[in-house]
Amino acid sequence: MNSCRRIARSDFKHGLSVAFSPGKPPTNCRRCPAAAPPLGRGHATAAKPAAGSHAGDKPRLRAVDLAQKVQRQKAPPAAAAEPPPSRQQKRVTELKRLSLQLQGVHPNVLAKHLHRGVLYHDKDVVVINKPLGVPVRGKQGGGLQTVTHGDGFDDSGATSISSVLPVLSKMMDGLKIKSDSQLFPCLKLEKETTGAFLLARSEKVVEHILDLHRNNQVQRKYWVITVGVPVPAEGLIDIPVIEREVTGPRPHFKMALSPLYRMNDTGDGVTKVRAHRQAHPAATKYRVLDSSSGCSLVELQPLTGEKHQMRVHMALALTCPILGDHKYSHSNKLAPQKLPDRVLARLGLEQSKIRHLPLHVHARHLMLSGPSGADIRVSCALPKYFLQTLNQLQLTLPDGKD
Repeated sequence: MNSCRRIARSDFKHGLSVAFSPGKPPTNCRRCPAAAPPLGRGHATAAKPAAGSHAGDKPRLRAVDLAQKVQRQKAPPAAAAEPPPSRQQKRVTELKRLSLQLQGVHPNVLAKHLHRGVLYHDKDVVVINKPLGVPVRGKQGGGLQTVTHGDGFDDSGATSISSVLPVLSKMMDGLKIKSDSQLFPCLKLEKETTGAFLLARSEKVVEHILDLHRNNQVQRKYWVITVGVPVPAEGLIDIPVIEREVTGPRPHFKMALSPLYRMNDTGDGVTKVRAHRQAHPAATKYRVLDSSSGCSLVELQPLTGEKHQMRVHMALALTCPILGDHKYSHSNKLAPQKLPDRVLARLGLEQSKIRHLPLHVHARHLMLSGPSGADIRVSCALPKYFLQTLNQLQLTLPDGKD
């Protein structure tokens, strides 16, 4: 009995709540098995062991639990979570997706998109807002018209502006069943260029516009963002261009400068050189509208219509390549454009992601004399991605709004 009481006091000393009465063995005494009295309020009640089991037995592991355990052991370790993409990376990815979607959508969908973006129309011409990444003609379209089929796709299998012009023409006439009107592309506009694009309603109007263009009576002004600040801030670039092959690991063709003058041996003047027979005269007027963060908003007015002449003149003549121009940022290779750290920081981009940056060339103004004698003047608002880049680079528009 005394041993039982010593045990009880020892347990109480260590903070255990044990109920016992003088002359009665404590309930948890192993030497004195007796019926345990009811527990007081606040005491925990132990779960009763299942019939046929012992208190010291471990719970049995079910087959399904064992299978799940084996699967977890065989599963490869989880890869480290990648950091969430920045806002700029999301924007570039979205632009890439949008460009591919517009090229792959049904012709009726693209035609509706172009119809909503009509900037001007009369009985002779239509001016539309060309979206990013959509070619004017398919790969097989070398003339004024691209051969299209009944499904609206051209011979290249891609959706182009030329391939949806029959549908767009019907939309312009209110979807009249007996409408026989047509639309023809007049002037060139690159796939990655956005903005005002001129269409003619007849082949006669096409010839009229081409005559105006040959006589430099069609004014087209483009707004571009350049990497670097042109010096001087305004001028005329009059350097012929020529297409040449670039050798190396990835042979390709691109336009290059073919100047008529070069620096003489003494370095104090220039010497006229013989003109290359395959070179084409090219002249581009330029004017810096604003500059900040090592970049510029520049207005370009091509006086000739040679292939890629604005891109070549900016990159090679002024050493201020257009932002997103991955073709002409390097004269002797094909590689994504290399941007200064300061510009990358402003754009919130890493150099490894720069290949997704689109070309920042926008056809802003179009001016010409229509066949009826009236002057046509059209301005096209900047696309969203262009405005966002201006904001990130802290470049302001001349009129303060768009």
